[in-house]
Amino acid sequence: MIRIGHGYDVHKLVEDRKLIIGGVEIPHDMGLLGHSDADVLTHAVMDALLGALALGDIGKHFPDNDPEYSGADSIMLLKRVFTIINEKGWKINNIDATVIAQKPKLASYIEQMRRNIANACNCDISQISVKATTEEKLGFTGQLLGISAHAVALLSDDK
Repeated sequence: MIRIGHGYDVHKLVEDRKLIIGGVEIPHDMGLLGHSDADVLTHAVMDALLGALALGDIGKHFPDNDPEYSGADSIMLLKRVFTIINEKGWKINNIDATVIAQKPKLASYIEQMRRNIANACNCDISQISVKATTEEKLGFTGQLLGISAHAVALLSDDK
């Protein structure tokens, strides 16, 4: 049996925050606002994995009103999500994700993002795709108000 999940996340760009995407700290004059480290890519990946098994979303598992998750490292949370799906007898076939950001340019960080996600999910980097695009200065991402990400995950059972 196979299951497909989709994840989407968005965070507002603000001053005086680190910009962390896919577990990579990226030099930039703004960062993403959130209860955790606001890693928009990793959040979308977690929601795709949870969604594939109809297990809710990251807000259900890691509520933003719980002080335990204040400033949390999203890659560590992804490891916990992987443990959940693994314990239920599912494995990751592949994850395909896209980050939408006008700035900064992300191309030089993509391979490390892929490695971080693959390591957290105990899978090969060939199973993880990360892409980045702009919206040609349109919408909230194009106007530098925030960054968003989409992810899809294909899971199969271990049987």
